[in-house]
Amino acid sequence: MIAADFFRNESDMLTGFRVTGHAGLADFGYDVCCASVSSAVMMTANTITEAFKLEADVEVGENEIRLDMKTPDENADKVIMGLLIHLYNLRDEFPGHIKLKVG
Repeated sequence: MIAADFFRNESDMLTGFRVTGHAGLADFGYDVCCASVSSAVMMTANTITEAFKLEADVEVGENEIRLDMKTPDENADKVIMGLLIHLYNLRDEFPGHIKLKVG
């Protein structure tokens, strides 16, 4: 199962996320659910760090990516919200394979 945790600050702004796991629908490289999540997560991280040039700690590992904003930002909040909405849609499309938590 893919688990996505989203982080908020005291102002209720989204400030980062951590996505781990594997959907388990197919073998590595052939899993449409995993590919969809991975692509959306990487686009989000790249938009924040490369397009907007915002500072964030990004860690990419085996079946895991984490992004933490160094300074909360309205643009990053909206981009991360877009990822969250997209993952809600994917969760509905692939029931039982994506777990979301917003804190």
